[in-house]
This record gives sequence, C-alpha cells and structure tokens, in this order.
Amino acid sequence: MRRGQVLEEARRWIGTPYRHQGSRLGVGCDCLGLLRGIWRSLYRCEPEAVPAYSRDWAEARRDEPLLEAARRHMTEVPVQVAMPGDVLAFRWRRQLPAKHLAILADGETIIHAYEGHAVAVSPLVPAWKSRIAAAFQFPA
Repeated sequence: MRRGQVLEEARRWIGTPYRHQGSRLGVGCDCLGLLRGIWRSLYRCEPEAVPAYSRDWAEARRDEPLLEAARRHMTEVPVQVAMPGDVLAFRWRRQLPAKHLAILADGETIIHAYEGHAVAVSPLVPAWKSRIAAAFQFPA
C-alpha cells in the first residue's frame, strides 16, 4: 500500500537539516521540500514545477496554493479518517492560507520540517490538531 511507502520514505528524511526551498535528503528541506522528496522517491519525478517562494508568502495572499496543488495531485480525505502516511496541511491562523505540511506518522505523531529544526517526529498535540486545514493521500 502507498501509505506504508510514504511513511517509510518520510522516516528516511528524519535528521535532514531545515533549508528554505530545499528538497534533498540529507542536504536540506523545508516542509514542502520533504513532500517533494518523498514524491520523487515514489514516482521518479515531480508533479509540477514549484515557483520560488519567500518565508512569509502566506501572509501576503488569500488564495490557497498549497491546498490547490495538493488537490491537483492527491486525493483529499476527511481529516478525521487520515491514516499514517497521509499528508496533513496546517494553517497558522484561521484567516490565512495553509502554510505547513507534515506526514502523519501514527495517530499521535507527525514527521515534518520546520525552521530551526531538522526533519523530526513531533507529537500531534492539540495545538497542532486545531490547525489542521486538510488531509491528503498520495496517489496509488
């Protein structure tokens, strides 16, 4: 099943340093780069070119580029039934676009890259859960 492969690949990235716009295992990645790297490992390509983006890109817009891209290439699933290996999208504030991505590792942890930290496993605490905007499954 694809979820198992996604989770296995995500675990390989643990410890990869944070690097804005990066997407290389062991070299550096941000949260989008982690997903791009997993995608390349599974499908041997990227689904589309990613334009350059600033660290504060979401604060300057009102559309949902991350969610729109995920919907073009993945299957959206209800957040309540997301399973390990699925992608979770988070928004920092209710009125802002989703800006962060993670892989659900189990019902209680996520694998993600965030500024100042290497790719890590973090507890899916209530503060994270309250920010989930959507969940997606990689294509089979």
